Amino acid sequence: MTDAAPSVSDIQKYFASASFTQSAARLAQCPLDEGLETAFAGRSNAGKSSAINRLTGQKKLARTSKTPGRTQLINFFMLKDQQRLVDLPGYGYAKVAINKKLEWQKHLEQYLEKRTSLTGLVLVMDVRHPLQPYDVIMLDWVKQYDLRCHILLTKADKLKRGAAKQALMAVKHAVKGQHNTSVQLFSAAKGDGVETARQVLFDWLH
Repeated sequence: MTDAAPSVSDIQKYFASASFTQSAARLAQCPLDEGLETAFAGRSNAGKSSAINRLTGQKKLARTSKTPGRTQLINFFMLKDQQRLVDLPGYGYAKVAINKKLEWQKHLEQYLEKRTSLTGLVLVMDVRHPLQPYDVIMLDWVKQYDLRCHILLTKADKLKRGAAKQALMAVKHAVKGQHNTSVQLFSAAKGDGVETARQVLFDWLH
């Protein structure tokens, strides 16, 4: 006899249990590479921290800032049974010095390449400005390291429904050759797409 599938409420409670555990500046400082974790990546102003906060139902879990580029560390949030959400450093912000950008890029690639507990990557893009150069680099890494990827097109409430759907179709077309990549619209402000995203992450972590 198999266990019943978890309900929407069960999944909501699962993500609500998230708690900050530690930050790391480089791979060697990360928690032990065991269990399962899903990482969030995206441009510094794409709404990554807001998405994590909405998915967990905790307004202050991931640090949000009006100054993009403030999240310069890899931040780990424990769920249960060695299952984690990981907030990767925001990338691509123009006011960050080029040497700092290159350093972040190196640590990001090392994490994606070597972290064996990584089950997939959530790539966060502003629906109004998707597929920026650094996003394309991330998608190339996803393909290179054969990672699962789920794209959240955030701030969907900022566009009319037709324009948002058009952006969704354009991104789906752009990644259609990557068999392990999916895309959805998402709004941290309105809650649109939250249950869909939680289900994807829950499946990856189980």
